[in-house]
Amino acid sequence: MSLHPEVARVTARVRERSAAGRRAYLERIRAARLEGPARMGVSCTNLAHAMAASPADDKLAIRQQRVPNIAIVSAYNDMLSAHQPLERYPEIIKRAAREVGCTAQFAGGVPAMCDGVTQGRPGMELSLWSRDIIAQSTAIALSHAVFDAALMLGVCDKIVPGLLIGALAFGHLPVIFVPAGPMTSGLPNLEKAKMRELYAQGKADRGQLLQAEMASYHDAGTCTFYGTANSNQMLMEVMGLHLPGSAFVNPGTPLRDALTAAAARRVCGLTALGADYTPVGEIVDERAIVNAIVGLLATGGSTNHTLHLVAIARTAGIAIDWSDFDALSAVTPLLTRMYPNGQADVNHFHAAGGMGLLIRELLDAGLLHEDVYTVMGQGLRHYANEPWLPEGGTQLAWRAPPAAPADQDVLRTAAEPFDTHAGVRLLQGNLGRAIFKVSAVKPEHRSVTAPVRVFEGQDQVIAAFKAGELARDVIVVVRFQGPRANGMPELHHLTPSLGVLQDQGHRVALVTDGRMSGASGKVPAAIHVSPEAVAGGPLGKLRDGDVVRLDGEAGVLEALVDAAEWSRREAALPAPGAGEHGYGRELFASHRHGCAGAEEGAVSWAA
Repeated sequence: MSLHPEVARVTARVRERSAAGRRAYLERIRAARLEGPARMGVSCTNLAHAMAASPADDKLAIRQQRVPNIAIVSAYNDMLSAHQPLERYPEIIKRAAREVGCTAQFAGGVPAMCDGVTQGRPGMELSLWSRDIIAQSTAIALSHAVFDAALMLGVCDKIVPGLLIGALAFGHLPVIFVPAGPMTSGLPNLEKAKMRELYAQGKADRGQLLQAEMASYHDAGTCTFYGTANSNQMLMEVMGLHLPGSAFVNPGTPLRDALTAAAARRVCGLTALGADYTPVGEIVDERAIVNAIVGLLATGGSTNHTLHLVAIARTAGIAIDWSDFDALSAVTPLLTRMYPNGQADVNHFHAAGGMGLLIRELLDAGLLHEDVYTVMGQGLRHYANEPWLPEGGTQLAWRAPPAAPADQDVLRTAAEPFDTHAGVRLLQGNLGRAIFKVSAVKPEHRSVTAPVRVFEGQDQVIAAFKAGELARDVIVVVRFQGPRANGMPELHHLTPSLGVLQDQGHRVALVTDGRMSGASGKVPAAIHVSPEAVAGGPLGKLRDGDVVRLDGEAGVLEALVDAAEWSRREAALPAPGAGEHGYGRELFASHRHGCAGAEEGAVSWAA
């Protein structure tokens, strides 16, 4: 199938825009490769330190410098259910590496915080910065220069983007990402969301809410809704950085362990010591980035990736912006319905045909670049397959996915999509540029024109809701929530209250320079508004009672204020010192003050 003309145009535009940056990046990583296998430039003293604690056989292999030594970088902790299974992985990996004559060392751990735990709390203001800290921690792990490739163990929101950014800084190394898989399905998402709304209305107590939440989040593995964590896993497949079909296999199963071991064996064959050298910096090119955007759009994935993909691309010398997302959205069909865009979860998606069927459909529709490099070799068609273990066998194999989706309420073909336009759109107007997740909002709620109520924090919104002050048509504006203001926290804590107002028949929307969770939906929201208010963005000009038009179909975000009056207004400023102390926030002042804007990926390391 020939490539869709718009996909080709966007790719050409990205390639032209990125020419100088990409060329400089490739020159750097190719120069690093020419230095030879990492350990050859390390002194005897350095090398002795690096292998002092290794088993005798591994020491012999490392000192001879003839076989690859693999770095393991892990986000393991047992507070995050998604990362708890990673505890077992290093031993699986080391054993599998030895089977093919290689060695593997645990090179370093990276921090891993849970946005689900910090929602609505001050700790959420560190969440976005954790991505950049993870990237830096990854760089520290790989800086010892004794590794020929790396395996990245991570799953959740900022963790996979951070690991990939860090890996791309060492783009001459082959890298495979190794996920943990989702927990089995628990309380249905619709029931969980309803209990949250009942609690917001005071119709359920804390004990009932906790019981419902525990029935939903109940075991080891990734949360099963299609938020940022599971969007990460989809992206690693579409970009060719997983083994095919790795994303949504449950933890603690023979297939999961087989995939983990296979990733270790595979990465051993991709190093500069062999004939199939495949560095991660060559895999992540303009085509892979465009494929990632299309995958995100076709699945209605997390809006957080309108930040993270920009940051990832930037690390590899590639410049993308929200106009690229918008252009691709216009030609990408919506092929999945998973919560918050539907009631199914990722286990249902996987059973319906999963990533193999999804990628096959997008390839056959000409919406993905097929001629890319992947960890499986050249060609994304490798990923139009699913892994399996033959009955009673232990040898991992791949096979074609089902010819048609097993459940058309969850997964569709490109010929019969849920929608001909994809899940994320760009809004523009005199309030700036913003992201709108169309796929999570019913068509009748995608356009709202109403007076605004302006807030400077989500706690103020909750208080106003409880006092009955928002029981009307209203656009809730929460400003000073951008990266420079307070770290751009997610405002998912507002979803139940605003959802109640919408269910009561009010026309309701949210406008903010902050983020919303990958699990957010239902209520129309213009998020990531740029430029942010603290940087003089026009959200600072809004006053209570101004009428705003938010139109997700037309792509409009504008204050319906007389132009002369609008130009005369001065932007409000945040209260001095707000959100700068407590919960470690004072340690991240340099990140806030020096970061780039949301559309530039909100990166703190290259503003």
